[in-house]
Amino acid sequence: MNKGDGRRRDGTDPEALQVLLDGRQWSYVRRRYELTPREVQIAEMVCRGLRNDRIARDLKIRPGTVKTHVRNIYRKVKVKSKIAMLLRFVHEANGLSPLSEPRRHISSLD
Repeated sequence: MNKGDGRRRDGTDPEALQVLLDGRQWSYVRRRYELTPREVQIAEMVCRGLRNDRIARDLKIRPGTVKTHVRNIYRKVKVKSKIAMLLRFVHEANGLSPLSEPRRHISSLD
């Protein structure tokens, strides 16, 4: 980030990033993973590309609290990184099955 203007080094503004999920899709994710309202709020901010310190500042909570929420989200969603969380949410919210090995149906050739 450049000092002062809130932009990243590449010149993009994190808040101007396109929203990947709409309200209906976030509602689905919330129900699917039994996320609390605060976890959904933090997940949305993470998926917009905001860092934990920025999330903490915007929500007026401690960075450690954000980290705890993110850890709880990872546990519920069964992922280990922010990008994996984002991909899981986008994948599932677009009506696809959960990320897993595709099932292969083998038909017999009788």
